[in-house]
Amino acid sequence: MIKNLINSFKNFDKITHKILKYGLEFCFTLSIISVIILLTYNFIFAIPFLYYIGISLFKLSLVFGIEFIICSLVVDGIKKQIV
Repeated sequence: MIKNLINSFKNFDKITHKILKYGLEFCFTLSIISVIILLTYNFIFAIPFLYYIGISLFKLSLVFGIEFIICSLVVDGIKKQIV
C-alpha cells in the first residue's frame, strides 16, 4: 500500500508534480507566517486576536497541504485513467 503510494508520487506527470511542488511551498510559507504570528503573540503582544489568527492560519496551511496532495493523486489518476 505504502509502496504504491510512493510509486505514484514518483510517477507523477510533470505538470501535476509542478503544481504539487508550488502548492506545498505555498502551504509552507503560510505555516511560517502563522508561526511568526504565534511567536509575536507569545513574546511581544498577548492579544488573543493574534493567537486566533495564528492558529487559524496554521490549520488552513495544513488543510491546503493535504488537499494539494490528495487532489494531485486524483488528477494524476484521472489523467492516466486509473480512477
